Amino acid sequence: MNASVAIQTLPEAKNDEELIRIVDEVIDYIKSTGLNYYVGPFETAIEGDYDELMDIVKECQHIAIRAGAPSVAAYIKVTYRPEGEVLTIEKKVTKHHQ
Repeated sequence: MNASVAIQTLPEAKNDEELIRIVDEVIDYIKSTGLNYYVGPFETAIEGDYDELMDIVKECQHIAIRAGAPSVAAYIKVTYRPEGEVLTIEKKVTKHHQ
């Protein structure tokens, strides 16, 4: 695993329920990738290969639009180490959730 990303998808929605529904569809897609992920209150972190993660980030925008959002914005954080491993989600947060 040479990369991790955190993505906060911000679809345009007419109300909070619609916003949650669209974001849930994006999270369902992330879950379907089979990669290790962690859903937080503001963003979802995903671990894997850099190129695969960039494709997932791109597809998250398409998922939100197909789910009915007229537009979508996203905040993305990326850690990439082409010659090695990045810190895992487990190492970063497990001690805080016991």
